Amino acid sequence: MLIRQPLRLAALLLALAILVAGASLATYQLSQRMGFSELQSTGRHRLDLYAESLEREIGKYAYFPATLGLEREVISLLRGAGSPSRVNSYLEQLNERAGTLAIYVMDDRGQVLASSNWRRADSYVGEDLSFRPYFRDAMTGGSGRFFGIGTTRSEPGYYLSSSLAAEGRILGVAIVKVSLEQLEKSWSTVEAPVLVADENGVVILSSVPDWKFTTLRPLDPATRSAFDRTLQYNRRALQPLGINEVARLDHGARLVRMAGQKQEMISVYPVAGQFLAQSQPLSGSPWSLTVLSPLEQVAGMSAIRAAVAGVTTILLCILAAMINQRRRHLSDRLVAREALQRAHDELERKVFERTADLSATNAKLHDEVAERVRAERTLRGAQDELIQTGKLAVIGQLSAGIAHELNQPLAALRTLSGNATRFLDRGDLVTARSNLERIAQLVDRMGLITGQLKAFARKSSGQPQAVDIRQVVANAIALLEQRLKSANAQVNVHFAENELYARCDANRLQQVVVNLIGNALDAMTDEASPAVELDGTASDTMVRLSVRDHGPGLSSEAQSRLFEPFFTTKEAGVGLGLGLAISAGIVSDFGGTLCGANHPAGGALFTLEIPLAAEAAAP
Repeated sequence: MLIRQPLRLAALLLALAILVAGASLATYQLSQRMGFSELQSTGRHRLDLYAESLEREIGKYAYFPATLGLEREVISLLRGAGSPSRVNSYLEQLNERAGTLAIYVMDDRGQVLASSNWRRADSYVGEDLSFRPYFRDAMTGGSGRFFGIGTTRSEPGYYLSSSLAAEGRILGVAIVKVSLEQLEKSWSTVEAPVLVADENGVVILSSVPDWKFTTLRPLDPATRSAFDRTLQYNRRALQPLGINEVARLDHGARLVRMAGQKQEMISVYPVAGQFLAQSQPLSGSPWSLTVLSPLEQVAGMSAIRAAVAGVTTILLCILAAMINQRRRHLSDRLVAREALQRAHDELERKVFERTADLSATNAKLHDEVAERVRAERTLRGAQDELIQTGKLAVIGQLSAGIAHELNQPLAALRTLSGNATRFLDRGDLVTARSNLERIAQLVDRMGLITGQLKAFARKSSGQPQAVDIRQVVANAIALLEQRLKSANAQVNVHFAENELYARCDANRLQQVVVNLIGNALDAMTDEASPAVELDGTASDTMVRLSVRDHGPGLSSEAQSRLFEPFFTTKEAGVGLGLGLAISAGIVSDFGGTLCGANHPAGGALFTLEIPLAAEAAAP
């Protein structure tokens, strides 16, 4: 009997230990799977937020290099006739306002002609950068994107390049170098480290500074030799980051282990140990974005839950034994349950607080994105309204002449209708019929005038299509007929081809032609015999229409500020200075250009070029 008691107690203790170990292990594995699932969901959301912030940061400067092609001084410099000092000053001011690292212009051979850092001792001016990929991509494909380290100052940045063309020929390339350092600083405050690797597996952006310019995979000698030729990373060592894959999970997630650094850096999150790695490619580039979610919290939470499960199992076993033996320990069991409940409630409260904070952050980011989208739509609507307002302003200027043009037919209608009545009373049907036919002709003429006004004033969709340039010019001259008569001005129209079709919007192009002819008439107010000349020609890809007046021409100040909004040479109250700015924007939307200069024989000459329509280019 004495021997059986210790054996029985040992068996009970062994069974209790096995039960507790099994419950703890099952709880640990279940909690770990739940933690991995929650961590994957959080990681995917972080991937979307980081990708969106990176694309938004780069998108702010996406069309910036191409706008340099609209600057006349830049094009003149590429043609060999401009002033490098003026372009340097312009690029320097533009770089300061835009907040970029550098802006420079290269010719078609890769030689830097002008740069925003021309005042510095390490200026790019005069350097041969034809070996850079962004130059070759812009020359062959029209634009290029490239991340690299500068060869002059060893300063990393993102390069955006665009070819600059004129008259169907590429003259050079404009490059904007953008710093992504501010974006990296914003990433350093999050709860998990993030990195961006390029197509070569080199880490180019990271919330951990020591991870930058390391590699996710070993580089072979051929790749390193190619880097030495292109100087993409300026001969950096490019050591491996030391990420070792442990296991693969669902939805492309991986368990990885990060080797510890010799000197552990101080960070808000771990930089060594086990992580849940999640990656996704970035649209529009061969880069990949990776979020490394630390597993310490999941492991700790799983251990706590396993311990709670083990303790719970032990308590339940003890409770069952106590119920079987005696019921006098009821009060002790209640105390143990309350303690366990408090621990469970505290755990649930912490989880709820973390979830609530994350939801609030997500809602705030969503509201910011929605506000930016609304702002962009509002800006586009304001631009369309500005174009429509310009039309209405032109109609207001023509209102006096149009009223005079309509008053004469109205007076004639009144006289002819009265005469027709008297001729009918006398029985003279032939004369009455003649008066009625003249009335019909006058009504048709008035309908033509109002129809032209209605067509000009309507709000067009702006969709490009094949448009006959001859018809547009004829409609514009018809709309300005009364003003031309009152100014005693002569209009000479010369078209080299029988048909000239451009790809644009007819209504908006007519607005540009009306504005150019109206400006020409304003410039010849003091001339005795004013005349306006319009010439239309076509090349292989473009239609060119020029409008020349015989006035005093453009001053040097007017030529330098010709297309600035609210700049005008007219008297106060005559104009707002928006006509040429709106016209230049309309022609730019067509994919063309509008420029102004003085004619060698005197007067101002405005030339607009619009892409030739496919219907006319095919023959």
